Amino acid sequence: MKAKATLKQIAKELGVSVSTVSKALNDSPEISEQTKVKIKEYAKLKNYKPNVIGLNLKNRKTKTIGVIIPNILNSFFAKVFSGIEKVADKKGYNVITCISNESLEKEVHTLEMLSNGTIDGFILSVSQEAQKLQDYNHFSEIINDGTPIVMFDRIADEVDCDKVVVDDFDSAINSTQHLIDLGCKNIALISSVDNISVGRLRTEGYLKALKDNNIPVNEKIILRTDSEEDMKAKIEGIFDHKIDGIFALDENDSVAALRVSLKKGYRVPEDISIIGFADGILASRRLSPSLTTVSQHGVEIGEVAAKRLIERLEEPEGTVSEYETIVIKTKLKERESTRKV
Repeated sequence: MKAKATLKQIAKELGVSVSTVSKALNDSPEISEQTKVKIKEYAKLKNYKPNVIGLNLKNRKTKTIGVIIPNILNSFFAKVFSGIEKVADKKGYNVITCISNESLEKEVHTLEMLSNGTIDGFILSVSQEAQKLQDYNHFSEIINDGTPIVMFDRIADEVDCDKVVVDDFDSAINSTQHLIDLGCKNIALISSVDNISVGRLRTEGYLKALKDNNIPVNEKIILRTDSEEDMKAKIEGIFDHKIDGIFALDENDSVAALRVSLKKGYRVPEDISIIGFADGILASRRLSPSLTTVSQHGVEIGEVAAKRLIERLEEPEGTVSEYETIVIKTKLKERESTRKV
């Protein structure tokens, strides 16, 4: 008995999208007659039979949103999720949350699993591995199949979809400028997120602020790594050189910067001022001195992302609005780790 072909197999073998195959088999006016004939004949040859249950699931709104976050331990992602859930609940949508654990393979598997009629659309932040490898085909395939995606924080510029981001570049300029205005002349940069988009943007902002103030770049006090483990292994080397300020690009980097500063005998903020990205509970309440941070407004990002996805899901049939990139402005929250002017 011949095995039945799937839409995905037919699309792959003919070099077209799954959406094109589906539309051709359903006589959509969007597809040319020549393409329809070609696809229908090939489907018949391959013993394709439509899955009626699957079609019903595809055509019926599940009122469920899939959320994929890279790291469950990151307080920023927890805040974003709370914003998503708040809006989804208000609008009558359920939320299924999955963790990619920074893995490309797990990200791909989760998208495939949930897009099979389980959810109506996705809100997600791209995994570290996908950004490192610049592999985003899985997102484009899902969108081409008719499932919308809203990306937040870590995004892929190559993928056409709605995006919600913070002003990472400008925030880094402003944070570094704040340290300069406080009198810091030797500002170290500490990053464990150099292989993801937000880390690179923040580094560019730091370098731009130095350039704007005619401060020479000192590579000896710039630590750019791809992981928390690597950052922790190398951070003490930064303190072998003269520094009076630190700009840390992630919450873990901020905490490490404060702890090593104190361990090395620096008084914070009298001898050294520290600003960190992400405004988690650890940075604001559990450290002494408390850290001055760049607040990313995680809850607001979640709310905006959920509203945008639901707006797209509830558009009248035949209406396709332009993709948007929505920028949320950050805010510098001054605490005890920066000295006053």
